[in-house]
Amino acid sequence: MLTLSANSQQANSPLLEFASITHPVSAKNGMVSSQVTLASQIGADILEKGGNAVDAAVATGFALAVTLPRAGNIAGGGFMLIYLAEENKFVALDYKEMAPAAASRDMYIKSDGTVDFDAIRFTRKGFGVPGTVAAFAKALDDHGTMTLREVLAPSIKAAREGIEVTEGLAGALIFAKEKLYRDAEARKIFFDEAGETLKVGDLLVQEDLAWSLEQIAEHGADAFYKGEIARRIAADMEKNDGLVTMDDMANYVVAEREPVKGSYRGYDLTIMPPPSSGGVHIIQMMNIFEKFNIKEMGHNSAATIHIMTEAMRQAYADRSKYLGDPDFNNIPMQWLMSKEYANETVENISLDHARDSKDVNPGMAPQTESPDTTHYSVMDSQGNIVSNTYSLNYTYGSGIIAEGTGILLNNVMDDFSAQPGTPNGFGLIGGEANSIAPRKRALSSMTPVIVTKDGKPYFTTGSPGGSRIITTNLQILMNVIDHDMNVAAATHAPRFHHQWLPNKVYIEPGISADTLNILRNKGHDIEPTPFTMGSTQTIMKVGDTFYGSADPRRPGAAAIGY
Repeated sequence: MLTLSANSQQANSPLLEFASITHPVSAKNGMVSSQVTLASQIGADILEKGGNAVDAAVATGFALAVTLPRAGNIAGGGFMLIYLAEENKFVALDYKEMAPAAASRDMYIKSDGTVDFDAIRFTRKGFGVPGTVAAFAKALDDHGTMTLREVLAPSIKAAREGIEVTEGLAGALIFAKEKLYRDAEARKIFFDEAGETLKVGDLLVQEDLAWSLEQIAEHGADAFYKGEIARRIAADMEKNDGLVTMDDMANYVVAEREPVKGSYRGYDLTIMPPPSSGGVHIIQMMNIFEKFNIKEMGHNSAATIHIMTEAMRQAYADRSKYLGDPDFNNIPMQWLMSKEYANETVENISLDHARDSKDVNPGMAPQTESPDTTHYSVMDSQGNIVSNTYSLNYTYGSGIIAEGTGILLNNVMDDFSAQPGTPNGFGLIGGEANSIAPRKRALSSMTPVIVTKDGKPYFTTGSPGGSRIITTNLQILMNVIDHDMNVAAATHAPRFHHQWLPNKVYIEPGISADTLNILRNKGHDIEPTPFTMGSTQTIMKVGDTFYGSADPRRPGAAAIGY
């Protein structure tokens, strides 16, 4: 297998890299990397049939709604970042869910002054107006070459004929068993006759979902927002005290935004803007890292982790105070991403001692998100790129399926600050900038990224992982750019995370005990993470060859090219 160091990649002269333990997959005509092998294959098949990256991305997204029901969706939301090679243009589609018209700032506050988290997370009152179908249809109409019927055909077949339950799917069903079992529609789909979740090798058939996908294939996005699907969702809401109405569905709009851009050691970064918080803060942190010789300090050394942790601490403090929906807030993005602000931060960082988070810009902390978001990446032979992250919020969303649709409902309202200034169920404090308002989009950590070099596409990445999405993507970027890793080595390397509050450095296995002791001596509170961090899907193009790596942290992921 040919793999590359960063220096050889820049020169477009790939070398056999016998020193590397891990190697990416390679292809000559295009590649799709996602969390499910079947979804990646469906996307790669679209490329092989002559579709472009947008066609393949929409096909992959719908396929994940069938194959990865805990995160893939048609009733969730997310962010799609597109690079159009012929126009040398970036497009950023914000399709985060919107709060319904009946939403209000204190809608989840109980009479005793506490937050009703059960209502937000496990009932239809937590459902926000979804954006996935609108965004996929818009991307295809504006930038694709195929029809909805063409790209949906494999997913309709998979939903109707069934897919074999994998170990990953079986495990996720067990994890969410209690939540799913409460809903009659979910029981019909995900449980056997004995009342047990489907097991490895069983067939998962989703007839109602196949019907919904057929409606979209036949009638476009209108089927979902104004047609029979919308009517069924609205009827389900009205019957069960939900808030989303037919008008809410019909009034949903995708926001096309200007991506945020930055540079790092000669590479150009194009990242999703707010209400994604990742782009602003990745650029903010990388401005800080440019002040240090990170490569010489060493990958995952105590010195490097210390500097990165201090930058993370500052960025997440700023995130809590300033970030929200840009349609409702005046966000000081240019200041946060400025070199001058990076200089101020560096002046406050000691190389010998960790700061106490209470002394670092103590504003209001961000909401967390479930780690069961999902990301996929696509590159085609024309140079087009799609980097897409989307979610139902928590695993399987609310665990509720709208009757007669087969569609799992999101619980995205929990992304808002239900009670600004008061700790949420995770012990974090929500900010006023992310308070609830009608038609508002909640702040998110989802962060699709595209990197270019000398004006040409270089690589794309993204990840699920809630608040850890930002730091996961950051480490992929630094592993490639600072530490000369191929995309597989960059993906496999152990990760760490700090988010201001709680004041802890979360560490994956694989970082040496000596390094951790040095960090403790600097004053860092080290805590092993109970879960691995992220599931990155990364594709790089060097010359005429694509190199991809699907993160092994989630079973069943695959980068597939042709």
